[in-house]
Amino acid sequence: MAVSGPVGEVGRATEPLAKALAEAEEIIRSAPHVHTEEDVAEGLDYLMGTIRGAIETGQHRGRSHPQLFQATGPYTKMGLDNPDTLYFYANLTDGAEYEIEGRRGTTADLSFQVMAGTYSADERAASHAAFDDRALEIDADGRYRFRLGPARYDDDEGDAGYVVLHPGSSMIAVREVYSDWSREEAGSAIIRRLDTVGTAPEPVTLARQEKFYAKLAEALVGRLRTWLAFPAWFFGDQARNTLNEPRQTPGGLTTQFSSAGVFELGPDEAMVISVPVAGVPYQGFQLGSMWYASLEYVHHQTSLTADQAHVTSDGLIHLVVSGRDPGLANWVETLGRREGIMQFRWQRVGDPITPELGPTVKVVPFERLADEVPGYEELRVTPGQWRERIAARQDAFARRGLS
Repeated sequence: MAVSGPVGEVGRATEPLAKALAEAEEIIRSAPHVHTEEDVAEGLDYLMGTIRGAIETGQHRGRSHPQLFQATGPYTKMGLDNPDTLYFYANLTDGAEYEIEGRRGTTADLSFQVMAGTYSADERAASHAAFDDRALEIDADGRYRFRLGPARYDDDEGDAGYVVLHPGSSMIAVREVYSDWSREEAGSAIIRRLDTVGTAPEPVTLARQEKFYAKLAEALVGRLRTWLAFPAWFFGDQARNTLNEPRQTPGGLTTQFSSAGVFELGPDEAMVISVPVAGVPYQGFQLGSMWYASLEYVHHQTSLTADQAHVTSDGLIHLVVSGRDPGLANWVETLGRREGIMQFRWQRVGDPITPELGPTVKVVPFERLADEVPGYEELRVTPGQWRERIAARQDAFARRGLS
């Protein structure tokens, strides 16, 4: 029987989201690093991606029939997302058992992490398990399979084919990390909740949709506040224009080391960063905004891996961070920002990254780069050669298929 007229109170379901959007804009306009119209524009663009990411995450929160989904990428940035990484997530629930089946691609790294809780402006999600594909049995065709679930036997913790999900485990993250965008190929993976295979989720109800919009509103504002607070958490009183000594990355990623800091450069200044090639499967550098999100990296060179960078004859990678074009292959663009985040990552490491393998930093007048950059002549590129670098980057990104 058809129903004439509105059912229930008009606007009731979407009212929390409307209020959250207004609050989100206020957070953006009043953020400590926002001073100009350009800053506001960047914040509103970031908000658009945050809305998209929150919706993507929310629509996949049905825990009865989980799927791996992407809620971090070039248009859904958060958590200083790595331009070299494809991120996939699936939601978990206590007491259920899951199976992950996949095919290993040729990327530099493939890792898995089980997390509990969520990130917020007051706390960080806990890591319950973290490992890479070296812990798995992979056949000659690159295929692997493992299970996750509550403890069954006393020796479950030592079984590479069974990952124990401790109470409170809420999500699994899968990361595929590229060192050479143009050459490496992605793999594939699916997740199954074993007790619901062959069944269908419960149909959508009005009550659940109202709850979804309320949760979406909460997640939207929470996500903005969370990542706005992150730089202070990670860097504390660390001086600007410095990178800390390499350390194991906080958050449970046991085979990743990082070195990070905040840059602050005037229009006539540049930062010269020199770092050895560590010889690990993945070594990368990136810039980010004070929203703790990557800068635009498809059409601009705001990140470089050891494979993408030009290594000079002294065996080092010399990066130049600046807003102006120095005419050098290893220019890392600030896109006009006075301040932002900078971070190195070394992944799939077998041994600790020692201070000797870490970066050195100096801030110099832009006009003195020819005297301050080792291997300056080796690094020089013409405008045409730079355009070719960006074109190759755009093509490699498109082949990578990240959206």
